[in-house]
Amino acid sequence: MKNQTSITSVLLMSLCDNQKTIHVLFIFFLLIYLMTVFSNFLILLLVVTCAHLHTPMYFFLGNLAFLDMSYSSVTAPSMLSHLITQHWSMSLSECKAQVFFVMYFAGSEALLLSSMSYDRYVAICRPLHYSQVMSWSTCAQMASLVWSTAFLVSVLYITCLKRLTFCGPNLIQNFFCDLPHLFQISCTDTTINFLVGIIVGGIICTIAFVATFYPYVRIFRAVLRIGTSDGKSKAFSTCTSHLTVVLIYYASITFIYLIPDTSDLLTLNRVVTVIYTLITPLLNPLIYSLRSKDLKAALQRALHIHRLHPDTATRR
Repeated sequence: MKNQTSITSVLLMSLCDNQKTIHVLFIFFLLIYLMTVFSNFLILLLVVTCAHLHTPMYFFLGNLAFLDMSYSSVTAPSMLSHLITQHWSMSLSECKAQVFFVMYFAGSEALLLSSMSYDRYVAICRPLHYSQVMSWSTCAQMASLVWSTAFLVSVLYITCLKRLTFCGPNLIQNFFCDLPHLFQISCTDTTINFLVGIIVGGIICTIAFVATFYPYVRIFRAVLRIGTSDGKSKAFSTCTSHLTVVLIYYASITFIYLIPDTSDLLTLNRVVTVIYTLITPLLNPLIYSLRSKDLKAALQRALHIHRLHPDTATRR
């Protein structure tokens, strides 16, 4: 250990070496990122400003929009900068900061999706008690629990990283920093960090997974007892968007973190990582906006008011 030199920077893996392809990828990913920020910010703005969207479902959707916008901003800007400059190095402190926010927002999304599952369960299985069960105080407490739990777990992970020494090789097999990547370049025994990750992460992930999918077991049972096909279709339509987002999230997380990162699957793993970090935050608002009549009506109303009173909208 005394003869090993600690590294101060890491080298990320380049997405592409072909100059023409680099510019195409840069423009494509830049457009994806701008669309992600715009679409999620638009949903967040509509949820905040439109009175008829002040419901528990759209409250959580606003949280999801903010989360997707933030998560994309953790990885996309640095990746775009590295891509256009072809300078794929990053300081170790910046890498640790990126790890913190990646873990924070990924964990927050898992817990937030479970809260949204419970909201859909109450709406379908206990509709007469919905306003009482999903009160504003309950929603605020659930959201606070989501964000604070993910924050504390991320702080725990980063605190445990302080005991590690990083002495190379400093190559990270991805275009951004993540916790498993730092374990791979550590020259200190990572057993304690691994156990903390397995125990704490396993508990949080198990709770989030069960709390996300168990309500749907109850929902499916309740829907199957509905006598008419129209009633079943209407009940399923209220949770289709959320279930789609949940399946995309867990499919991506499973492939990235649970499937071994072998050389044969390296390219596929990077493709899935790009989809999860860049494409999924854009898909989430599109999935909800295409399925939600309330969101589309709110957007049309906002555009109509802007066309009728452009001067007033500009002054505001």
